[in-house]
Amino acid sequence: MTPAQSRAARGLISMTQTELAKASDLGQSTVIDFERERRIVSDAAISAIRAALESAGVEFIAENGGGAGVRLRKA
Repeated sequence: MTPAQSRAARGLISMTQTELAKASDLGQSTVIDFERERRIVSDAAISAIRAALESAGVEFIAENGGGAGVRLRKA
């Protein structure tokens, strides 16, 4: 998952960085730093962010020639 995918995923589900930090059990600064590419965060933190977004209904689309992306999971 890329920082851009995280930002886009939050936008799809109207989730703030604060809400994402709580849902992923991370500090808000970790989410902010990841999304703004201020520093490299751990793989475990990225996995926690992704899991929180997926549990909220986001699907991550792998890069398959058209670029990586996100979408909402069908209900």
